[in-house]
Amino acid sequence: MSHLPLSGVRVVDLTRILSGPFCSMLLGDLGADVVKIEPPGKGDPVRGQGEIVEGMSWYFAGFNRNKRSLALNLREEAGREVLARLLSRADILTENFRPGVLTEMGFTPERLAELNPDLIVVSVNGYGSDGPYANRPAFDFITQAMSGYMATNGTPETGPIRTAPPITDLVAGLYAALGAVAALRGREAGGPAQSVEASMMMSMMSMLAYLSSNALATGRDPQPTGNDHPIAAPYGLFRASDGHVAVAPSTEAIVRRFLAALELDHLLDDPRFDCNAARLRNRGDLNRLIDDVVSRDTQAAWIERLNAAGVPCGRVQSLTEALSDPQTIAQEMVIRVEHPGHGTVGMTGFPIKLSRTPLCARHPAPDLGAHGADILREAGLDGATIAELQRTGIVG
Repeated sequence: MSHLPLSGVRVVDLTRILSGPFCSMLLGDLGADVVKIEPPGKGDPVRGQGEIVEGMSWYFAGFNRNKRSLALNLREEAGREVLARLLSRADILTENFRPGVLTEMGFTPERLAELNPDLIVVSVNGYGSDGPYANRPAFDFITQAMSGYMATNGTPETGPIRTAPPITDLVAGLYAALGAVAALRGREAGGPAQSVEASMMMSMMSMLAYLSSNALATGRDPQPTGNDHPIAAPYGLFRASDGHVAVAPSTEAIVRRFLAALELDHLLDDPRFDCNAARLRNRGDLNRLIDDVVSRDTQAAWIERLNAAGVPCGRVQSLTEALSDPQTIAQEMVIRVEHPGHGTVGMTGFPIKLSRTPLCARHPAPDLGAHGADILREAGLDGATIAELQRTGIVG
């Protein structure tokens, strides 16, 4: 697959768990040769988490495709010497240690520049490498809370609610991958190699959209509104005879189409509902009137009717329903990848669609250390040296 956008780009990946591996997976999906370095023995902790089928964690498999594995003991000087050799030949280093750990290992910015002046160092962390929280341990739940994101979810009755997926890990990993590609492009355009940093807390804050804008404009916190939209009404979930329908009338024109489809457009002549501000003040009354009509027919009937009227809507699906949805299948967002010795693993596909160079799973998630000898040979080590590293446990 030499035609992929990042073909020929070499990545040395020191990341583990999720935020960093998501970043390096994206680079691998785009064609980079990603060498995942893991401690001998157990490797990345995610290898033992989630559903284990035929000895393979599907969680690990889903975030470590398109990578090769080298089990390397970085606690020993000989292991760090191997890492230095790999870095001297790499384009990108990805790491998600606590800030300062790379320096403690002897890989200061100065030494990295000496080893490879063209190396792009991509760091994913909790709070950023500067500031009073830089050295705090981070976890998705904590950074959801501290970013202001959690406080915007839920209702006044429930209090703050976390989002089920580890969203701050994923957003930080996505930004780190974007930063890596930008730094690579800048270097290829003649600029200097530079470091890239993405933190979980700051990445999540950047995603708060109009909530942040309004808070900055007014100095007031947004109130949690659950499935209701804080600045638009009607909007949210409405109960059909056989379950909920999600409806998002985001403009006055769509509100009019929505209410007309329900034969409730006369409500727009009512002073309680004649503008968005009035509807927000009287949201409860409006929602009850809409629910009364929607409850008289099925989800399918309303979805067909509202889509025909140009009103954004959909059924609330379970995750397994969403994964088997015809649109999901048409977009190839569930793929099956053969993992030798572990059977076929299902995972989410590629949300980036490239018209001429479509992404694919070139390599399944590797067994721990599966490519060690090949990677070391490519780094210029001879067979006797590799055998000695294996004998002494530096290479697993």
